[in-house]
Amino acid sequence: MPDTHAWWQRGVIYQVYPRSFQDSDGDGVGDLPGILTRLDHLVALGVDAVWISPFYPSPMADFGYDVADHRGVDPVFGTLADFDRLLAAAHARGLRVILDYVPNHTSDCHPWFQESRASRRNPKRDWYIWRDPAPDGGPPNNWLSEFGGPAWTLDPTTGQYWYHAYLPQQPDLNWRNPAVREAMLDVLRFWLDRGVDGFRVDAIHHLFEDERLRANPPNLDWRPGLSPARRVIRAHTMDQPEVQEVVAAMRRVTDSYPGNRALIGEAYLPIERLMAYYGADGAPGFHLPFNFHLLSTPWEAEAVADLIRRYEAALPPGGWPNWVLGNHDRARLASRLGQAQARVAAMLLLTLRGTPTIYQGEEIGMEDVPIPPDSVQDPWERRVPGLGLGRDPARTPMPWDAAAPQAGFTAAAALPWLPLGPDWTTRNVAAQQRDPGSMFALYRALLALRRAEPALSVGAIAAVAGEGGMLCYERLHAPTGRRLRILLNLGLETQRLEDGGGRVLLSTLPVAETNPRWLRSAEGLVLVV
Repeated sequence: MPDTHAWWQRGVIYQVYPRSFQDSDGDGVGDLPGILTRLDHLVALGVDAVWISPFYPSPMADFGYDVADHRGVDPVFGTLADFDRLLAAAHARGLRVILDYVPNHTSDCHPWFQESRASRRNPKRDWYIWRDPAPDGGPPNNWLSEFGGPAWTLDPTTGQYWYHAYLPQQPDLNWRNPAVREAMLDVLRFWLDRGVDGFRVDAIHHLFEDERLRANPPNLDWRPGLSPARRVIRAHTMDQPEVQEVVAAMRRVTDSYPGNRALIGEAYLPIERLMAYYGADGAPGFHLPFNFHLLSTPWEAEAVADLIRRYEAALPPGGWPNWVLGNHDRARLASRLGQAQARVAAMLLLTLRGTPTIYQGEEIGMEDVPIPPDSVQDPWERRVPGLGLGRDPARTPMPWDAAAPQAGFTAAAALPWLPLGPDWTTRNVAAQQRDPGSMFALYRALLALRRAEPALSVGAIAAVAGEGGMLCYERLHAPTGRRLRILLNLGLETQRLEDGGGRVLLSTLPVAETNPRWLRSAEGLVLVV
């Protein structure tokens, strides 16, 4: 029976944060030509698609998520011709290319916003969210920015406030305006026409706000030390019902192109609310609404098993699961769990049912890099310092080779935009490629096994259980009758395998037992049973 699964169901996605992947021109910032020179690393690793974070023209107030032109390339990253060459080179290697699409807001330097703020009568005034001050002259309501402070900024020229879910330099678009909707859908068409294979849609749950501007209720669980944005419950500024129709419109655009273009949504939501982003009958939504729940679930066997069962049970008919363990906004996996458990987590990510996404550097066990206060780049950290919210530590440059200056990331005389990790002379791609016991070797082995075993790439999941530090589940492929068992020790104590487990296909530890009776501390196994 032929496999009818789409590429985005069978495959594995790899996220590239372009500023930190590879610099080709010696300015200390990664770029598109740099990514092209490292495509063979992705091929050797064994991933199927590369998702590239924003590279569009931008003042870089939020490092590319403040877009000033949705149809170009910022000079720091190269040119549109460089992108076309990168896309062609990726396709020639069998790699799909997914772009970041930022629909919620633009830069305040975008020509649309420059027109919108010119006067209250400007034709593009309604392309953004403008409101009169409150009776006391202050912001229209109590809505807060995700990056700290009010979500409203006063424009002294026109006497109204504009709304921004993030920085003041990132004014929110008004998706209730049909002209905005069509202009932004045309952005998708522009890149689809160039041949991209899909989009990761940024901050989709922020796309609409309550039209009546009702105040958000106070969060009684907030306490000092948490993000100031959580002082209120975002009941009227997030996950509004109108967003689903827009997601369906985006899906109609991608579905109008051949080749199974993929649509992936970023929405940090509870499982039951996330499911709506798959769409409904007659109005399909995202192929993959990102599932971030492993990022916040305690690293305990019982908790992870419960998450897997709840998530699988919640999926709508036909909904394809996906899993994420790291990205450019969260602390690195090895820093959260330690190097030993990061190996176990890699096996978890790449053996669960559904599409995995790997963040650059996780394949060599990169850790968060301490950033001195005078080197902080992240605007979130600058606005609310001292709370540990800064994202710079997880965005530092890739270390490629200890034999090259600046770890091979940039020219010897260049200053990387963020500092390299202190362990780059020992933790780097070249060293790990030579070491059969390295994290890179484990990721490559897991990806090769996943490609070779339909039970892992497209099979069912069953018998999910967690107890006493040991997480276990099975992957089944009915057409071939293949049955694999995954055993993961999330604890510190060795676990006895009562039935002998089965024949080992792969262990997270460099030396595996052929027929194990014990699951060693921080060990994961894939077994044939």
